[in-house]
Parts: sequence; structure tokens; C-alpha cells
Amino acid sequence: MWQSLKNIYHLINAFLANLWFGFPSRRLTVIGVTGTDGKTTTVSLIYHILNSAGYNVSMISSVGAIIGGKNYDIGFHVTTPSPWALQRFIKRAKEHVLNAGPAARFLILETTSHALDQYRVWGIKFDIGVLTNVTHEHLDYHKTYDNYVGTKTKLLKMAKVAVVNRDDKSYKLVKSKVQGKNKKSIKYGLGTNADVNPKLFPFESNLIGEFNKYNALAAIAVCRESGVDDKVIRKALISYKPPVGREEIVHKVDFTVMVDFAHTPNAFDQLLSSIKPSIKGRLIHVFGSAGLRDNTKRPLMGKVSSRYADFIVLTAEDPRSESVEKIMNGIESGIMNHEFRIKKGTLLKISDRKEAINAAIKMARKGDFVLISGKAHEKSMNYGKGEVPWDEFVVVKEALRRRGGKQYV
Repeated sequence: MWQSLKNIYHLINAFLANLWFGFPSRRLTVIGVTGTDGKTTTVSLIYHILNSAGYNVSMISSVGAIIGGKNYDIGFHVTTPSPWALQRFIKRAKEHVLNAGPAARFLILETTSHALDQYRVWGIKFDIGVLTNVTHEHLDYHKTYDNYVGTKTKLLKMAKVAVVNRDDKSYKLVKSKVQGKNKKSIKYGLGTNADVNPKLFPFESNLIGEFNKYNALAAIAVCRESGVDDKVIRKALISYKPPVGREEIVHKVDFTVMVDFAHTPNAFDQLLSSIKPSIKGRLIHVFGSAGLRDNTKRPLMGKVSSRYADFIVLTAEDPRSESVEKIMNGIESGIMNHEFRIKKGTLLKISDRKEAINAAIKMARKGDFVLISGKAHEKSMNYGKGEVPWDEFVVVKEALRRRGGKQYV
């Protein structure tokens, strides 16, 4: 009941914001990207390809907004801004492209399930809607997986063209919810039953992991639909560099340190399975889980991490008012042989994230790989009394300096 009232409040604000700023999205080709994992990378891939093709393009994602080549901060822990902030950004994008000339005008918008459910994106004219995947996340809010999928498909229903992952477990459910909407649908995937697949469209990129092949295929599908030449797409994929905090190697001399935003069981599985085979030494994984959020995913995250990591260091990740110890215990419950790991010293629980990162980097030996996941680009930490400054990269740099690291990349 309370959430329904809040949604009405957001809807009223979205209507007023659109009215105030003159429904600015109507002058743009808007591409919305939603999904549990891969949204930010897919958004930035599409942006990079369209930009490489010479189009006027802006983007709004969890790492910030880029409008007219200028970067804008969108705030703490924000992916899709509030209706007023969002429409203000869209108006800026519209004004930029109108001043920039007649080239095609694009806006790529990362769109969360919360934003869709709360009508924060009401009034936006979506031309293309992209769904990356739907895995275990946000069930504290959506309650059931079916509800979660249904919310994600709202974007596809709003768009003229739906771009969907043919290989994702949500595909059949997505298809049943979108079917009969008389819209163009493009399926991408690794199999030949997809409209866009590596056999029909061979490509290369410097991104690691199978999950990034899906992100690339989604971007390929969108850009081909938008009229970009295949040669331009292939060239742009090779030159593409991921956004800040996505598979970002910050140290690679005697051992490797990577910072990544992975914070779901699926993201863990995809990332860890991709990097594990190339590691000569031990995999040391530092992570936590957000407080006052979906607690059912915590043991699943622990289970996945224990499948690949030789050392696990549990710590804080925006605990809010929830006990960090309680959160870590929830993760620990899913870790295979966790009691044996504690006795052996391969499972540590360090509430202070800075101390946890220091400990992980201090224990690293030649050939080891330290993965620090969950915070990445975010510039604040929430301990229940508001946001306090946090910079994962600065903390890692300090830990490396304290250890006597030879190089900070």
C-alpha cells in the first residue's frame, strides 16, 4: 500500500517534470537498457559505437552522464535519477544535439526495475528497449522472480523495438509478457536460434568473459538497428574500454588487483569463472553485501565465491543500519566448508572495508589475483547515518603503497 502511494507520487513528479521541460525525449532517439547485470557496460558499449560512427549521442548510467562530451555526476548510489533530475539531463541532451547539427540524435539510458516500477521514466519516448538478463536480485522489493521479470519487461512494452537475450533463463517468460504487442523484436545470443549471434556477426573485443559477449551482442543488435555500418561496429568493439570499476586492473606486477562492481550471484559466477583459469597463484576475493536489501542473495553470493576463491575476505558494503556482522554471517552460511575455511584461515571476516582490503593485498603473493568487488565507482559508503566519502581506488592505492607496491596502473 505504502509503495503504491510512493509510486503515484513519482508518477505525478514524472508528469510535471515532462511538462516543465517540454517532453524533451521526443526530439531524441532514446535507447533504454535494463537487466540485472551488464546494464552499464552495454550502455557504454552502445554509446562508444554510436559515437565512433559520428552520431550525436549522450548517455546516462550508474557511473554518470555524458552529454555533449561533458561528464556529469548523477549522485550517490543512483542509476536512474529522479524524474526532475532525469528530465533536466534529457533536456540538456536535446539542446546539445539540436545545436550540434543534423546527425542522428541518440540518448542511451540505463533503466532500473525500481525506476520502471515507480514510473520515474514515465513520459520518455523509448525507441529501443534492451533487456540484458534477469537473475537473482531485488527480491526484497519485487517479492517474486515473476514480478521482477514483469517489471523489467515494462521497458520492452514501452519501446518500439525490443532487444532481448535469447539465451537468458527469463526469455520464455519475457516472450509471454511481450507477445502480441505488435512490436519488432530482435533476439541476440550465442546460439544460431538468435537473430544476432557470433556466427552471423563475427567480432572481436578486449573484454573478458562470456557475459561480455552477451553485452557486445546486445550493443551490436542495437547499433545495426540504428543504421551503423558493420565495419564501424567491429572497429569500435576492438577500441572499446570498459567504464570505471568494470574489470578494472589497478595493479599488475608481482600479483594482480582488480576492482569490479559485481554484487549479485550471477555477476560473481560470470566474473570469477572467467578470471579463474588464467590465475597462476591464488584467487583472493574481497566482498560484502548491501544492508537492508535482498538478504536471500547473500548465501548464494557466498556459495559462488567459495566455488572459485582460495581466500575469501568478507567485509562491509553499504550496511546502512543493518549489522555488518549479521550480513557477513548471512554470506558465510552459503560458503562451502566455511567452518573448515575459518580454521584454515582462508575465510576472514573484517567489518572495516579499508582493513579488509589492506589484509587482502598484504597476503597476496607472486602470481595471486586479488578481486575487490561491490563498490567500484561509487564515491560513498552508507553506515545508516547518511553517506560518507569512500573511494575504492584510493584505498587500494594506499594499501599497495603500504605494502611497497612497485607500480599502480
